Amino acid sequence: MNATEFTALLVLSTAMSFTPGPNTTLSTALAANHGLKRALPFVCSVPIGFGALLGVCALGLGALLLALPLLGWVVKIVGVAYLLWLAWKLIQATGLASANAAQMNVGFWQGASLQFMNIKGWMLALAIMGGWIAGRDHPGARFAIVLPVLLVFTFASTLSYALMGSLLRDWLAGPAQTGRRLRWFNRAMAAVLVLTAGWMLTV
Repeated sequence: MNATEFTALLVLSTAMSFTPGPNTTLSTALAANHGLKRALPFVCSVPIGFGALLGVCALGLGALLLALPLLGWVVKIVGVAYLLWLAWKLIQATGLASANAAQMNVGFWQGASLQFMNIKGWMLALAIMGGWIAGRDHPGARFAIVLPVLLVFTFASTLSYALMGSLLRDWLAGPAQTGRRLRWFNRAMAAVLVLTAGWMLTV
Protein backbone atom coordinates (compact mmCIF):
# COMPACT_ATOMS: atom_id res chain seq x y z
CA MET A 1 0.00 0.00 0.00
CA ASN A 2 1.54 3.29 -1.10
CA ALA A 3 1.42 6.62 0.72
CA THR A 4 -1.45 7.96 -1.41
CA GLU A 5 -3.65 4.95 -0.66
CA PHE A 6 -2.83 5.11 3.04
CA THR A 7 -3.63 8.84 3.19
CA ALA A 8 -6.96 8.21 1.47
CA LEU A 9 -7.69 5.47 4.01
CA LEU A 10 -7.01 7.89 6.88
CA VAL A 11 -9.29 10.53 5.35
CA LEU A 12 -12.15 8.07 4.83
CA SER A 13 -11.71 6.62 8.32
CA THR A 14 -11.85 10.09 9.86
CA ALA A 15 -14.94 11.12 7.92
CA MET A 16 -16.87 7.92 8.59
CA SER A 17 -15.83 7.48 12.22
CA PHE A 18 -16.26 11.00 13.59
CA THR A 19 -19.47 12.04 11.82
CA PRO A 20 -22.63 11.50 13.92
CA GLY A 21 -24.23 8.10 13.79
CA PRO A 22 -25.61 5.40 16.10
CA ASN A 23 -22.27 4.70 17.78
CA THR A 24 -21.36 8.31 18.52
CA THR A 25 -24.89 9.15 19.66
CA LEU A 26 -25.11 6.19 22.01
CA SER A 27 -21.65 6.73 23.48
CA THR A 28 -22.53 10.38 24.20
CA ALA A 29 -25.90 9.49 25.72
CA LEU A 30 -24.55 6.64 27.86
CA ALA A 31 -21.74 8.77 29.29
CA ALA A 32 -24.02 11.75 29.88
CA ASN A 33 -26.63 9.66 31.68
CA HIS A 34 -24.48 7.14 33.52
CA GLY A 35 -20.89 8.35 33.45
CA LEU A 36 -17.80 7.48 31.45
CA LYS A 37 -17.20 4.22 33.30
CA ARG A 38 -20.65 2.96 32.35
CA ALA A 39 -20.08 3.94 28.71
CA LEU A 40 -16.65 2.27 28.37
CA PRO A 41 -17.94 -1.26 27.62
CA PHE A 42 -19.92 0.14 24.71
CA VAL A 43 -16.97 2.29 23.59
CA CYS A 44 -14.73 -0.81 23.54
CA SER A 45 -17.37 -2.93 21.80
CA VAL A 46 -17.59 -0.69 18.73
CA PRO A 47 -14.11 -1.39 17.29
CA ILE A 48 -14.40 -5.08 18.18
CA GLY A 49 -17.78 -5.36 16.46
CA PHE A 50 -16.67 -3.38 13.45
CA GLY A 51 -13.48 -5.43 13.17
CA ALA A 52 -15.60 -8.57 13.10
CA LEU A 53 -17.86 -6.98 10.46
CA LEU A 54 -14.87 -6.12 8.30
CA GLY A 55 -13.62 -9.68 8.73
CA VAL A 56 -16.85 -11.28 7.54
CA CYS A 57 -16.89 -8.87 4.59
CA ALA A 58 -13.39 -10.04 3.72
CA LEU A 59 -14.68 -13.63 3.82
CA GLY A 60 -17.43 -12.83 1.31
CA LEU A 61 -20.51 -11.93 3.34
CA GLY A 62 -20.40 -8.37 2.03
CA ALA A 63 -20.60 -9.64 -1.56
CA LEU A 64 -23.56 -11.80 -0.55
CA LEU A 65 -25.29 -8.77 0.95
CA LEU A 66 -24.85 -6.89 -2.33
CA ALA A 67 -26.01 -9.88 -4.38
CA LEU A 68 -29.18 -10.42 -2.31
CA PRO A 69 -31.03 -7.11 -1.88
CA LEU A 70 -33.61 -8.83 0.37
CA LEU A 71 -30.84 -9.68 2.85
CA GLY A 72 -29.77 -6.04 2.83
CA TRP A 73 -33.33 -5.00 3.66
CA VAL A 74 -33.43 -7.46 6.55
CA VAL A 75 -30.30 -5.85 7.98
CA LYS A 76 -31.85 -2.40 7.52
CA ILE A 77 -35.17 -3.30 9.15
CA VAL A 78 -33.56 -4.98 12.14
CA GLY A 79 -31.16 -2.05 12.56
CA VAL A 80 -33.94 0.52 12.27
CA ALA A 81 -36.11 -1.34 14.79
CA TYR A 82 -33.22 -1.53 17.25
CA LEU A 83 -32.40 2.18 16.91
CA LEU A 84 -36.04 3.13 17.45
CA TRP A 85 -36.15 0.93 20.54
CA LEU A 86 -33.02 2.63 21.88
CA ALA A 87 -34.54 6.04 21.14
CA TRP A 88 -37.61 5.09 23.17
CA LYS A 89 -35.39 3.96 26.06
CA LEU A 90 -33.53 7.26 25.92
CA ILE A 91 -36.74 9.24 26.12
CA GLN A 92 -37.69 7.25 29.23
CA ALA A 93 -34.37 7.93 31.01
CA THR A 94 -35.00 10.66 33.58
CA GLY A 95 -32.05 10.73 35.99
CA LEU A 96 -28.29 10.72 36.19
CA ALA A 97 -28.16 7.90 38.74
CA SER A 98 -26.38 4.72 37.79
CA ALA A 99 -29.45 2.81 38.97
CA ASN A 100 -31.17 3.99 35.82
CA ALA A 101 -28.73 2.07 33.62
CA ALA A 102 -31.34 -0.63 33.09
CA GLN A 103 -33.40 1.90 31.15
CA MET A 104 -30.75 1.87 28.43
CA ASN A 105 -29.07 -1.50 28.66
CA VAL A 106 -26.44 -1.19 25.93
CA GLY A 107 -23.37 -3.09 27.07
CA PHE A 108 -20.43 -4.71 25.34
CA TRP A 109 -22.26 -7.48 23.48
CA GLN A 110 -25.16 -5.25 22.49
CA GLY A 111 -22.70 -2.69 21.15
CA ALA A 112 -20.76 -5.29 19.17
CA SER A 113 -23.98 -6.73 17.73
CA LEU A 114 -25.17 -3.25 16.77
CA GLN A 115 -22.33 -3.00 14.25
CA PHE A 116 -23.93 -5.75 12.19
CA MET A 117 -27.23 -3.82 12.15
CA ASN A 118 -25.62 -0.47 11.31
CA ILE A 119 -25.89 0.21 7.57
CA LYS A 120 -23.26 2.96 7.93
CA GLY A 121 -20.84 0.30 9.20
CA TRP A 122 -21.66 -1.99 6.28
CA MET A 123 -21.12 0.86 3.81
CA LEU A 124 -17.72 1.65 5.31
CA ALA A 125 -16.69 -2.01 5.38
CA LEU A 126 -17.73 -2.55 1.76
CA ALA A 127 -16.00 0.67 0.67
CA ILE A 128 -12.80 -0.44 2.39
CA MET A 129 -12.98 -3.89 0.83
CA GLY A 130 -13.64 -2.50 -2.65
CA GLY A 131 -11.12 0.31 -2.50
CA TRP A 132 -8.20 -1.14 -0.57
CA ILE A 133 -8.33 -4.93 -0.39
CA ALA A 134 -10.42 -6.87 -2.95
CA GLY A 135 -8.70 -7.48 -6.26
CA ARG A 136 -5.39 -6.01 -5.07
CA ASP A 137 -2.01 -7.70 -4.68
CA HIS A 138 -1.38 -9.23 -1.26
CA PRO A 139 -4.92 -8.77 0.13
CA GLY A 140 -3.98 -10.43 3.42
CA ALA A 141 -1.17 -7.95 4.03
CA ARG A 142 -3.46 -5.07 3.10
CA PHE A 143 -6.11 -6.32 5.52
CA ALA A 144 -3.46 -6.45 8.25
CA ILE A 145 -2.76 -2.75 7.63
CA VAL A 146 -6.36 -1.61 7.25
CA LEU A 147 -7.82 -3.40 10.27
CA PRO A 148 -5.77 -1.73 13.04
CA VAL A 149 -6.25 1.70 11.42
CA LEU A 150 -10.02 1.30 11.50
CA LEU A 151 -9.97 -0.11 15.04
CA VAL A 152 -8.05 2.93 16.26
CA PHE A 153 -10.37 5.39 14.51
CA THR A 154 -13.61 3.75 15.68
CA PHE A 155 -12.32 3.57 19.26
CA ALA A 156 -11.08 7.17 19.18
CA SER A 157 -14.38 8.50 17.83
CA THR A 158 -16.65 6.70 20.31
CA LEU A 159 -14.32 7.56 23.20
CA SER A 160 -14.25 11.24 22.17
CA TYR A 161 -18.03 11.43 22.09
CA ALA A 162 -18.26 9.58 25.42
CA LEU A 163 -15.83 12.06 26.99
CA MET A 164 -17.97 14.90 25.68
CA GLY A 165 -21.05 13.29 27.19
CA SER A 166 -19.37 12.77 30.55
CA LEU A 167 -18.29 16.44 30.63
CA LEU A 168 -21.93 17.45 30.19
CA ARG A 169 -23.17 15.45 33.19
CA ASP A 170 -23.02 18.21 35.81
CA TRP A 171 -24.60 20.77 33.51
CA LEU A 172 -27.33 18.34 32.48
CA ALA A 173 -28.26 17.75 36.10
CA GLY A 174 -29.37 21.38 36.21
CA PRO A 175 -30.27 23.50 39.22
CA ALA A 176 -31.76 21.61 42.13
CA GLN A 177 -31.39 18.36 40.18
CA THR A 178 -34.62 19.04 38.32
CA GLY A 179 -33.48 16.94 35.39
CA ARG A 180 -35.09 19.24 32.81
CA ARG A 181 -31.88 19.69 30.86
CA LEU A 182 -31.25 15.95 30.89
CA ARG A 183 -34.73 15.21 29.57
CA TRP A 184 -34.25 17.60 26.66
CA PHE A 185 -30.76 16.25 26.01
CA ASN A 186 -32.12 12.69 25.91
CA ARG A 187 -34.92 13.77 23.60
CA ALA A 188 -32.35 15.36 21.29
CA MET A 189 -30.23 12.20 21.30
CA ALA A 190 -33.34 10.12 20.67
CA ALA A 191 -34.21 12.40 17.73
CA VAL A 192 -30.74 11.81 16.27
CA LEU A 193 -31.30 8.06 16.52
CA VAL A 194 -34.71 8.37 14.84
CA LEU A 195 -33.22 10.50 12.04
CA THR A 196 -30.41 7.96 11.63
CA ALA A 197 -32.98 5.19 11.41
CA GLY A 198 -34.83 7.14 8.73
CA TRP A 199 -31.60 7.73 6.81
CA MET A 200 -30.81 4.01 6.95
CA LEU A 201 -34.05 3.26 5.13
CA THR A 202 -33.08 5.56 2.24
CA VAL A 203 -29.63 4.14 1.45
